[in-house]
Amino acid sequence: MINEIISMKGYGLYVWSAFSFTLISFATLYILIKINLVKEQNKFSAKFGLLSKERVKVAEIQSTNREILASRISSKI
Repeated sequence: MINEIISMKGYGLYVWSAFSFTLISFATLYILIKINLVKEQNKFSAKFGLLSKERVKVAEIQSTNREILASRISSKI
C-alpha cells in the first residue's frame, strides 16, 4: 500500500520531485521575505523610533511623508 502511494504507478519520481522542489522554493521565498521585513522594520525603528511626539506630528503633516505612506498602502493591495 505505501509502495503504491510512493511509486504512483511509475510517476512517483516526477511527482515527488516536483512537490519537493515547490515546497523548498516556497520555504526559501518565505524565509527571504521574512529576513527583508525584519531588516526594514529595524531601519524604520532606527529612523523614527527615537523621535519625540512633536517631531512625529510634524513628520505626519509633511506632504512627502503622506505621499510615501499612501503609495505603500496602495502597493500592498
